[in-house]
Amino acid sequence: MALDFVGIDPNSSDGESPTVWVDKEHKELVFQGWKPSPELEAECAALELPGHGAGIPEGEAVVRIPARMVHMIREACDALERP
Repeated sequence: MALDFVGIDPNSSDGESPTVWVDKEHKELVFQGWKPSPELEAECAALELPGHGAGIPEGEAVVRIPARMVHMIREACDALERP
């Protein structure tokens, strides 16, 4: 698997590096972000929506990405849609 680097949080300090990549082979966005607080994770896990039962399934995670990285996420989405 080859990931294409899109960007890293410009406000990152040593040891903190929310990052965005594109996996073109699998047509996926890949994020590295901060772990949520236990309260936020519990709130996400408690949501029951159509097609989304309560809980966080094994193999999934809640990840926080700063809003200042929205342009990188858009760039990653555009990269996946290009032929």
